[in-house]
Amino acid sequence: MPPTAGLGTDEATATVPAGVELDVVAPQDAALADAVVVEVPAPAAGRLARLRDRLSRSGSPLGTRLLAVLSRDHLSEDDWDELEETLLLADVGAGPSGELIEALRTRVRVEGLKDPAHVRALLRAQLLELVDPTLDRELRTAPTVAPDGTRTPAVVLVVGVNGTGKTTTIGKLARLLVAEDRSVVLGAADTFRAAAADQLETWGSRVGVPTVRSEREGADPASVAFEAVRTGKQADVDVVVVDTAGRLQNKSGLMDELGKITRVITKEAPLTEVLLVLDATTGQNGLQQARVFGEVAGVTGIVLTKLDGTAKGGIVVAVQRELGVPVKLVGLGEGPDDLAPFDAEAFVDGLLQ
Repeated sequence: MPPTAGLGTDEATATVPAGVELDVVAPQDAALADAVVVEVPAPAAGRLARLRDRLSRSGSPLGTRLLAVLSRDHLSEDDWDELEETLLLADVGAGPSGELIEALRTRVRVEGLKDPAHVRALLRAQLLELVDPTLDRELRTAPTVAPDGTRTPAVVLVVGVNGTGKTTTIGKLARLLVAEDRSVVLGAADTFRAAAADQLETWGSRVGVPTVRSEREGADPASVAFEAVRTGKQADVDVVVVDTAGRLQNKSGLMDELGKITRVITKEAPLTEVLLVLDATTGQNGLQQARVFGEVAGVTGIVLTKLDGTAKGGIVVAVQRELGVPVKLVGLGEGPDDLAPFDAEAFVDGLLQ
């Protein structure tokens, strides 16, 4: 790929600002070829089973406490208050917590609490309804094909504040896509954090995925995003995944930055996904972040990191209600293949193991 410096700055013509050097850093480059052995990611099929297993082994406080209260011989008003408090402490949210308590009250009044298996089945049904298995959780990563056979890659924009594991999540997403036999290009458009591009490049090189980046810290993020999409089109890949800066100090600034990135990208290809990465352990802070990004970024799906072993499992319900979009992926741990498609039934079953 020739250098892109020296081109104009007009967004309407989707060009790259003068003075910005952008390189496609591909695994076959000599320096990387000597240092990196391309890994084979774990297949996607086994990841849902690991989700259920990890949640069950973590001994989720949410499921354990709810079952303990519902298993009592007689449920007093204090018991119902304890149930609601447990839900609120797990970040389910006031509205959904009230709905669940009311539904449980009704079913207990009609059916009674017959035995532990019945209690578990009753609670499972109501939790599953809250998590909502009917939501469309498909990750749209298939390229579009024009009538003349021309392919345009799917473009996934990933947003979220720094510290949520956003860049690491993109690296894991690349591995998941490679495991599904998709070809990928990464775009390191978080140009304000010195280590972000290096980190993304390292993740990509481990699975043979090229990274488009600028060598200059603070370069125009929209330029990098544009170049990543253009590179993906020229290479005829399936998916381009673009990292972004996670700065929330100025809402209008964030809106301007993400708006520019979106405008520039869509000159080359439509955005198929805007994924918001949230740390599941941050509770109400995570919801506040979700509100801001929901307003400025047109979020289509949520990625929850650090979901295993947390009392904050209720954030799944709360954030879906807040944004009106589904949780599509969940991070289950520190391993490189610990990112899985979210499955409502596996999640609820894991809570109740």
